[in-house]
Amino acid sequence: MGLDDDIAILAAAPLFGFFERDALRLLTFAAERRSLGEGDLLFARGDPADGGFVVMSGTIRLEPRIAGGGPVTAGRSALIGQLALFVRGERPSDARAAAAAEVMRISPTLMQRVLQEFPKAAAAIHAALADDLTGLSAGLERVRAMLESRTPEPS
Repeated sequence: MGLDDDIAILAAAPLFGFFERDALRLLTFAAERRSLGEGDLLFARGDPADGGFVVMSGTIRLEPRIAGGGPVTAGRSALIGQLALFVRGERPSDARAAAAAEVMRISPTLMQRVLQEFPKAAAAIHAALADDLTGLSAGLERVRAMLESRTPEPS
């Protein structure tokens, strides 16, 4: 893949569409790339989450976080570990290459550097994440209201 292909893949990934071309170029040059063969482990549940991954090619399979859930597959331009772009934590599930794949790892340090150099993108990402959080909060409030309406009052 060439630079233009890498930039196009990044631009199509969640959050990275807010970056201008120069920011995407910086990410492409500074990020760590990793090639995986079919079945190779990208990370395991409980591993330190020290960055997010953008799938450049192939498919990554994420195992369910809870028993009984189905696996999720992530293909080209998928972002795996969005929160780990900003803060370090712990991986909530296993991720393996379902087929040969290449990923780009973007560390919180690199993300911070790019956001500092491109403040318009930082503001747009902040707004998008705030909207996501507002939507999550509203959804949780709806669930709470549904549960309260179904719970019998104590006698």
